[in-house]
Amino acid sequence: MKKTLILPLALLIASCGDDPAARITRARDEIAGMELGAARVDLTAALAAKGDDVELLKLLAGVQLRLGDGDGAQASADRLERLGFKGPELNRIRAEAALLRGKAEQALAMLADDNSTTAWRVRAAARIALKDTQGGIDAMRRGIAAGSDPLLLRDYARFLIDAEDLDGAQQQVAALFRLAPDNFDAFMLSADIAARRGKMADAHATLERAAKRYPKLADPWIARAKAYDMEGKLDDAIAMTERAAALAPDDRGVIDLKVQFAAMQGNWEEVRKVLSAQESTLDPVSTHGLTYAEAMLRTDHPEQARAMFQRALSRSPNNPYSRLMLAQSQLATGDAAAAYATIRPLSDSILAGPEELQLAERASRALGSADADVLKARLSAVRTSQTAELNSKGQNALAREDWNGAIAAYGQLAQLGKDAEVMKRLAMALSRAGRTDDAIKAADEARALRPEDPDMTYMAGYVRAAGGRDREVALGLLKQASDKDPANALFKRSLARFSTAQGG
Repeated sequence: MKKTLILPLALLIASCGDDPAARITRARDEIAGMELGAARVDLTAALAAKGDDVELLKLLAGVQLRLGDGDGAQASADRLERLGFKGPELNRIRAEAALLRGKAEQALAMLADDNSTTAWRVRAAARIALKDTQGGIDAMRRGIAAGSDPLLLRDYARFLIDAEDLDGAQQQVAALFRLAPDNFDAFMLSADIAARRGKMADAHATLERAAKRYPKLADPWIARAKAYDMEGKLDDAIAMTERAAALAPDDRGVIDLKVQFAAMQGNWEEVRKVLSAQESTLDPVSTHGLTYAEAMLRTDHPEQARAMFQRALSRSPNNPYSRLMLAQSQLATGDAAAAYATIRPLSDSILAGPEELQLAERASRALGSADADVLKARLSAVRTSQTAELNSKGQNALAREDWNGAIAAYGQLAQLGKDAEVMKRLAMALSRAGRTDDAIKAADEARALRPEDPDMTYMAGYVRAAGGRDREVALGLLKQASDKDPANALFKRSLARFSTAQGG
């Protein structure tokens, strides 16, 4: 839970009447319940009342580090040193505080030859912060070999989830549960893995257990809202968001969901109102950045939307949403030629849906192109053809990890015409089903169709690496994909995952 929280004044005032012993007891209970912000308040108040104490300062520093409060943890470390506390434990606090303050190189230097699990965890995070993903995964593996550490297991599981190694992540979560059957991170990670595998009932059941064990935290309700959103159950997702808001109305996750659901309901004025205050700091390719850009388009500011989506597409050229929205913005500003050029990579695909084809038809018709009638015929056919049905079956099968179902759907689609995206998805399903030779053939065909697309290069490398074939070729392709799209965390983490002898 890396959240830097502002201490609520009311909470500080409310605790003023308690004696230090009561505050300390309550803080320990709050730490057990993952109420870290409240624990920080009580520990700070207890120290102010009774004076500095080594054990209390160590407890406070641990809470501050979990909250991502590097400045606070550094201040606690200074107070500990003034009390005469020194040695590796203090050094680890200082190193992690430095990392949280954006000083990753300093953190690495401070850890030196420390081989504790905590040192390996911080070292791994520092390496990843410095874009050395391989160094990060190596450090995590060495730390896990050195001993059992809940926070290290958490970080490694998260890394593997982001690298799409759900089996490997589940192994780390199982180890986390063995250390503590009601571990908060284990609950949340287990639910995330279940949701990514399409096992929504399991995800909700796990999150219900988490909410019962940690009743004052909004996180399980936020996660349930996201799971319901994945299922297309908007009313349930909104209800879960309200449960979360009742516990933490100012939580960033709650606000994010409210913005997302306002957009889904078409309440674009509300979206623009909430996000306009963040306009200067929004990352163009972030969820909020893209949502704000669409809000500008939907509230009759197409020029601003066009500029925003242009920046987003230049940063992430394979994002179909950015491409679709940029084309819509271009058409809204009267630039049909640009709109048609932008949408064609989507509309030319046999996976093109009604939205892509309709926009392409409008743009080409505005240009007076003969393509318009062809696109209109394709649009009519798509609405009644098996293509959309097969694509839907394939996507649903992938979500459920029904690899044979996905192979059947995308295999039929591949027979309807050569399409890189179809072959890429088919390659993934074949790889997960253990059919490595067929997966390599499909992935190579996808790459041949779109050789400059890093997604296709990545898949060609991934299926080889996952199947244990052509190691050097596989790693070369993964590196090539990562070099082409350096902002893609999946590419980097997969390259790191497969670059060691263990391969996962």
